[in-house]
Amino acid sequence: MFDRYISAALKKKLAKPFVHILFGARQTGKSSLVRALVPSPSLAYDFSNPTERTRLLADPGAFVRECEALKKRPGAHFVVVDEAQNVPSIFDAVQHLYDREKTRWRFVMLGSSARKLRLTGANLLTGRALLHRLMPLVLAERPAKPGAECLSPVVLQAAGKNRFPAADLIERLSYGELPGVVTLPEEDRADILQSYATIYLEEEIRREGLVKDWGAFVNFLRLAAAESGGELNYAAISRQAGISLPTVKSHYQLLEDMFIGIRVPGWSGSPRKSLVSNPKFLIFDTGVRHAAAGLRPGPETVMANPGPIFEQWVGIELWKRLQYLGGTLHHVRSKDGREIDYLVEMNGKLFPIEVKWTDRPSRSDARHVAAFLADHSRTGEGFVICRCARPQLLCPGVTALPWQNL
Repeated sequence: MFDRYISAALKKKLAKPFVHILFGARQTGKSSLVRALVPSPSLAYDFSNPTERTRLLADPGAFVRECEALKKRPGAHFVVVDEAQNVPSIFDAVQHLYDREKTRWRFVMLGSSARKLRLTGANLLTGRALLHRLMPLVLAERPAKPGAECLSPVVLQAAGKNRFPAADLIERLSYGELPGVVTLPEEDRADILQSYATIYLEEEIRREGLVKDWGAFVNFLRLAAAESGGELNYAAISRQAGISLPTVKSHYQLLEDMFIGIRVPGWSGSPRKSLVSNPKFLIFDTGVRHAAAGLRPGPETVMANPGPIFEQWVGIELWKRLQYLGGTLHHVRSKDGREIDYLVEMNGKLFPIEVKWTDRPSRSDARHVAAFLADHSRTGEGFVICRCARPQLLCPGVTALPWQNL
């Protein structure tokens, strides 16, 4: 079992008398993490299992009766429910039991989609539950190389001693950061990612009845993945996929609800009020992005056009960290053509970040970041993330960082 960034904090929180909900996309390691933290639950349910799911859907009261059959004792009984979204009524049962005896049971609910819960108006136990998120791996969990210190404003401490094996940049861009993928032999990773993008998505979407026309959705997904990292253009995707504009918007929301899509809003806080506010949209993992776009994950796919994929990887890495630490991620594009790839807003300060596929950054690479710093008063330092060997000061306030030091 490799150490995860949230392991220690989650272990402490699980000791508190609340219901615990852990959300995250498939293959991010939710089940493995909870098994490590709760190795011997009193009851465990897995609603990805059709037999278990059907049994509880047919008789929701069985869950209450089985929990009540656990004898009272000084410590709480842990009850773990995996893929809880597949039986939304389970949340009502958990509330019923929790409200009766808050310390008798400790419910841990795992979910890989919020779509069905949102559409059915499922009870998310407001005031009774702590919500946790598990992301794909970040650099703190899967280092670039020993001793690569984080020098960006979004700092995560190293995730324990037993970290995932180190990986170079091309490997990360090729196969992404899903724990279930990076621990496989390299020759198996592309096949597993292609299965993830087809079998898993088809199974999940069809089971929940979320899409009426599967073929049209596949076309949409390929286009959305191919356009990952760019600004959202609903009308263009609608024309190319041959589906209506409302359906396109619904499909993008579906990807977000399944934790597969990331929306990066345009920043609108400029005093000049000349910013374009269309959001960017990212598929949450570069390996899944390649497979969903109909491309074979691997170095050949990356090296055909590495710059945009590198930019996406940096954005995904920043977004994952901000989900753990708090803060928001934006992008900037003004009507006069000035663009900044990412803008981190954290602890009351703004940190503009450009991404360049270069190992020799220059002052010109920093010009938009420097201009943004000059125009705004509550900025911190600016950065250009690239492939240089060591950090470099490009101009006052703007540092070029090797990707290893992000």
